[in-house]
Amino acid sequence: MITLYPHQQKALDLTAAHNRCAYYLDMGLGKTFVGSEKLISLENRINLVVCQCSKVQDWIEHFKTHYPDVAVVDMTVKGAVQTIVEWAYGMPVIGVINYELTFRRKALKSLTDFTLMLDESSLIQNENAERSKFILGLSPSNVILLSGAPAGGKYEKLWSQCRLLGWNISKELFWKQYVQTEWVEHDGFRRRQAIGYKNVDRLKQKLADHGAVFMTTGDTGIELPEKTVIPVKTKPSPLYRKFWRERAVSVDVGSLGEFELDSDFWGSNEHAGRELIGNTSLPRRLYARQLCGLYNKARYEAFRDLADSTEDRLIVFYNFTEEMERLKRMAEAMNRPVSILNGATKDLTAYNYCSDSVTFVQYQAGAMGGNFQKANKIIYFSLPESWELWEQSQKRIHRIGQDRPCFYYLMICPGTVEENILSTLQMRKDYNDELFRAYEAKTG
Repeated sequence: MITLYPHQQKALDLTAAHNRCAYYLDMGLGKTFVGSEKLISLENRINLVVCQCSKVQDWIEHFKTHYPDVAVVDMTVKGAVQTIVEWAYGMPVIGVINYELTFRRKALKSLTDFTLMLDESSLIQNENAERSKFILGLSPSNVILLSGAPAGGKYEKLWSQCRLLGWNISKELFWKQYVQTEWVEHDGFRRRQAIGYKNVDRLKQKLADHGAVFMTTGDTGIELPEKTVIPVKTKPSPLYRKFWRERAVSVDVGSLGEFELDSDFWGSNEHAGRELIGNTSLPRRLYARQLCGLYNKARYEAFRDLADSTEDRLIVFYNFTEEMERLKRMAEAMNRPVSILNGATKDLTAYNYCSDSVTFVQYQAGAMGGNFQKANKIIYFSLPESWELWEQSQKRIHRIGQDRPCFYYLMICPGTVEENILSTLQMRKDYNDELFRAYEAKTG
């Protein structure tokens, strides 16, 4: 039995009469619980959850943990779609798949009378993209949309989601009624460009009429500030197990260029073929950490997914300069303003003046000081070994002047050295807390 926060229950109450709805809840407000509760309440036999690649296992674990009476199928596995199509057992079934695979699973087209839930539904805002066209061509009887930034500040990007909500307005009419445009010439071609919006109250009312709920952190009524740690689990580099076993691997950095960014994302070719040799305990631990973060493609994908899910200010703590350089290029590719605080650079211009900025802070340079309470979200791309740096880094946003809940997105590879580091950090915290409790008992 899931215990919901009042704001989560409110979102469900507002959509109780809708079988097509959208929960546009700010990052950290628990869209996962709201969406899953709505999905279960619809009592459909077949359910399909589409999410980002890095979230597939999280969704599978979520349903298995909180809904033991529901069967969960990993539909990234070949042949799993047929399992859903031919499902004949008594219990409901939930299939989980990532966006990139949906249009490669043609059998999904045969699904009827099912519930479709899209996590980060803004990923279908480009209706001309192959995955968007495929999803818009499905035939669900119920639809649930989840997103912290459904349109990225561009209302014209809402049209494809409006269609899924059952609002059958043409794209041309949508633009005519809600988007202010002008014609511009680019490379010899004239095209229509959005320059503003109109009838916004009517747009919001129409969305509400079709089951859309918008909720920011400030709408929740939570006693502030509250701290919430959210694990973001990924697999380590495929080389991790070999390195831990043999204490030596060759990392072909150039091969990581397959990541969907510009070709120089992973750095110059002069770094290709690095030899990681952990002949003693310290370098072994160091390189094991780097195979979880610095040299781990899955970690960067998860970071991109997080950054895509919100337009709020983000503070990102990191250890190694090369991590920051790659993350910085990712943020810039997403058109996010960037600030940096490390031993060589202190430029907080974007943090101070841009509400959608991403600020990269090296532990040694910024964990022990600095006021970042304009932000309420921290992403830990990699963990520090020092408890003081870990504890102090959390206080950069959780301090006087902060009037919003603070969310800490802890990126971690289960079953690796990172779990050992986290356990040690927690142990140090427990020791410190116990010392203070003893002091209070003596002086109270």
